[in-house]
Amino acid sequence: MWSRRSSRYRPDASGLEELRGRRREQESALRKARRQQQLVSKRLLREDSLVNGDGQAGVDIAAEPLSEQEILQLLRDVQRGTEERKTLLSRLRQGLQQKETQQKFVRLEGSMRVLIGLFTSSLANIQMEAARCLHELSHSSDPTVAEACLPATSYLLTYLSGHSVEFTELCLYTLGNLAVESDAVRKQLLPQGIIPALASCIQSPHVAVLEGLGYVLSQLLQAREAPTKIIPLVLDSVLPQHMLRLVSSNLELGMGVAVEFSWCLHYIVCSHVNNMLLISQGIVSTLVLLLLELASMMSKAVTEGLELLICPLLRCLSNLLAEDETEGCKVQIQDERLLVALFLFMQYFLQQHPFLVQECLWLLNNLTADESIFCSAVLTLDLIPALLQLLPCSRMVTLLALTVLCNIAEKGPAYCHQLHQKAVLPSLLSTLALSDGQVVGQSLELLHLLLLHLPEAADDFLSQAGLQALEQHQDNPQLQERVRALRETYLQPAAASPISRASASAAVLPSS
Repeated sequence: MWSRRSSRYRPDASGLEELRGRRREQESALRKARRQQQLVSKRLLREDSLVNGDGQAGVDIAAEPLSEQEILQLLRDVQRGTEERKTLLSRLRQGLQQKETQQKFVRLEGSMRVLIGLFTSSLANIQMEAARCLHELSHSSDPTVAEACLPATSYLLTYLSGHSVEFTELCLYTLGNLAVESDAVRKQLLPQGIIPALASCIQSPHVAVLEGLGYVLSQLLQAREAPTKIIPLVLDSVLPQHMLRLVSSNLELGMGVAVEFSWCLHYIVCSHVNNMLLISQGIVSTLVLLLLELASMMSKAVTEGLELLICPLLRCLSNLLAEDETEGCKVQIQDERLLVALFLFMQYFLQQHPFLVQECLWLLNNLTADESIFCSAVLTLDLIPALLQLLPCSRMVTLLALTVLCNIAEKGPAYCHQLHQKAVLPSLLSTLALSDGQVVGQSLELLHLLLLHLPEAADDFLSQAGLQALEQHQDNPQLQERVRALRETYLQPAAASPISRASASAAVLPSS
């Protein structure tokens, strides 16, 4: 809430600094509200879902739960070394698709020892089938099942350097699933050397391996202990450089690889462990160039799934710009084409993926906050009309769009003059008519800045029934002080001085 003193809106340095401080607090609150709960998930590689016994694709084989006696018999038969071991293991794997069978299996004494023995077999087909059994166990929702797999983690890490792409991929997804479920598993994987193992594996030329590696890494980076125990190890390795290389590979390796590692970079940036290191390694230019490349694809037919990649890229840049200690980040972003790219994304995804509009506006907000270069570019590129068209959208989109307009208006008379010419007032009157307190509050802030730097705008505001728009909020406890201050300070007959009008007309935008 504005204080009695600040509600006078005296245009002195301390008053403007108070405004900036208040808006920084609002932006910080918005940023915290925006950061969604990071979700972890498990992934299942199951060949049964691709091809069944009759050779028909896309059919899941639903196996019945096995009894303890059936499990014991299968393990005995497998240990006898008969020629049907692969078939027996396949039957066990199908049984392990059931949670009930998984729980029975890990409770049986010696069952995991037998399975790990088969997993380390010198026979490739037996080893692969045992790996699939482990993978089924890793997908269990029961934490005790994941912890029962602890003895297998060292072997899973060792086999990441194997020669079989399919086997390596299976080991990676099994590790990722185990890391999701159990603190004990993650605690064991770190001293066993999972980070060096992934750093070696990331140099693989195989897309399937890289996607699986990205999955494992993303699960580790989302762990609650990641900022203190995992991310420092990652940053000290070669992983960040390779992640940046893979993200900027112009999608040569496919969308999946870029998506996985973009989210990994996002989790690292959100940790605030050492973003200056990432900046020194070129993360800002990498992200900007990739966003420009993706924007150029908007006019092409192949845009399906692009939102999955654009989202983490936008979040990375937004969070980098939001950090106080990364002022150098803004200096590296001088390309006005990024603004055009953001508006292209918003126009293209507004209907199907409106969440991406919020991400674009958040980045636009962070670009224009206290930065006259991008504020000038928004005006000179004539992007204000497109921004105003977003005001009738969702509540968060409206708030962010108003915040961007406030960023521009705060820069002074020349900027407010341009906003006035772009018909900001009619749109502002529309948002003042809404019932949402935060939206109206941000609208009042924009109105204050316009009238502060461009007093002659008061006449236009009053002629468009602006006073009536304000009066509907004069009984709102959270807004009435602001409404009263605006009326007393700017909307009196003699409020606009000729000197202020002349200075506003003579002001020019700085060169961008």
